[in-house]
Amino acid sequence: MHNYFSIIDLFAGPGGLGEGFSAFSTYGNDHPFHINLSIEKDYYAHRTLQLRSFYRNFLAGQVPDDYYKYLSGKIDFISLSKKFPLQVGYAMDEAWHAELGKVDQKIVDDRIRKALRGNKKWVLIGGPPCQAYSLVGRSRNGGTNPDDQRLYLYREYLRIIAKHSPPVFIMENVKGLLSSRINDELIFDKILSDLRRPNAAIDNSLKASSFSPVDNEYNLFSLVKKSSGTNGVWAEFSPRDFVIKAEEYGIPQARHRVIILGIRRDLSPSGADVLMPSSPVKAGSALAGLPRVRSGLSKTMDSADAWIQAVKKIILSQAVIHYTDVFGDQVSQKIQDIACNLIAPETDRGSDFVSSRTELLDYCSDWYNDERLNGICNHSTRGHIVEDLHRYLFASCYAQVHGHSPTLQSFPVDLLPHHRNVAKAVMGGYFEDRFRVQVETRPATTITSHIAKDGHYYIHPDPTQCRSLTVREAARLQTFPDNYFFEGPRTEQYKQVGNAVPPLLARQIAKVVYDVLQAG
Repeated sequence: MHNYFSIIDLFAGPGGLGEGFSAFSTYGNDHPFHINLSIEKDYYAHRTLQLRSFYRNFLAGQVPDDYYKYLSGKIDFISLSKKFPLQVGYAMDEAWHAELGKVDQKIVDDRIRKALRGNKKWVLIGGPPCQAYSLVGRSRNGGTNPDDQRLYLYREYLRIIAKHSPPVFIMENVKGLLSSRINDELIFDKILSDLRRPNAAIDNSLKASSFSPVDNEYNLFSLVKKSSGTNGVWAEFSPRDFVIKAEEYGIPQARHRVIILGIRRDLSPSGADVLMPSSPVKAGSALAGLPRVRSGLSKTMDSADAWIQAVKKIILSQAVIHYTDVFGDQVSQKIQDIACNLIAPETDRGSDFVSSRTELLDYCSDWYNDERLNGICNHSTRGHIVEDLHRYLFASCYAQVHGHSPTLQSFPVDLLPHHRNVAKAVMGGYFEDRFRVQVETRPATTITSHIAKDGHYYIHPDPTQCRSLTVREAARLQTFPDNYFFEGPRTEQYKQVGNAVPPLLARQIAKVVYDVLQAG
């Protein structure tokens, strides 16, 4: 007899969705959800999943000191494995490095059955890779390519629903999915139709048949709009009803994603609750207390002194003078004050582990902070060219004065970037917000995997640091706990964070799913 609900997590990424479900607790402080299997194709994201699974193999307060030694780089994973072979073995069994759509389906099905251990009370979560659906990706590629296999990976998710018939599933994807078309047909309409009758969608013989097995059909629900219906027949939602705006639910980030709740039709016909809206959370609330670090210098010698001198050069340029003449002196005065009094941080550029005493947050400190950590993980900075340091300094000072990030129209001419579309951007064209400060007093903009390639959209709000966000700062905005370590090179860490579901949003979704399963 199972006293918990099993989770099978497909296309798991670094585990944000699973982390939220695992962290959900009832009033008796029981954790009713247990991740039995996470499947992820990316090597570094899989390693992150594996390490977090190891962490979850211990009760709260009983995580060994060696886990923290590993995070701080004092021991390696081999040493950790030798000391805790049982827990590492469980973690390796739970986190499976495999590419759905390429692995033999029989192997996938056998692995799922083995993971469930006969438990009928379980939830399928996850979402197919979203790059082919994203609006930016489609514009780069000249529209949706019907030969892009990523478009059809949802069918593997669908096949697993049809084969294993989970009582409940959660499917997540980008908002661009709503407008994506193939051969003039909306992909989202097709996906909704398939998810309602997964067996019929997979098996063409069922489409032509009058046979309609109710226990293999699903009602689909929005998590933000209350459902209505009688006798298990539910009014259909509009596509926009499936969009969750994370900033409306206590997440310090304006992240809009399509999330579908599917409930098997043989369960209780009482429908589902919705998420409870909450007040917006400022980006500054999530970023507070982290050690101050400086950006690096790229394409030149890098040192703390060289960095200070590079930043100070802005005072000698025409940029500050020009800005004073055109817009007034409040921003330029702030720039000059900061540049003249600039001090390099004690932690310099940070590292994968910065030994530092972190302050408790006013926002969800019990969730983020871990007093045993004695530092901060994944908190190292990138290098930037000198011209970008000046742009970052200007933009962050502007944001502090005006309460919003500047567009290129507000930039001094001397600080405009040298790219071919800048004239169009200055006139109000595309990418006019190419340099975007994450303003402290409002939720951050969406953290995406693009942060791995371009820091311009993720400028730190503190002008004295002149840099883009670190991985840990992005993870804070995505609501990952500070003891959640991201494996791999920094670029790969950024990708993982950008592709994740915010765990604190997932924890709220888990509450809705828990109530459905309890009622069923």
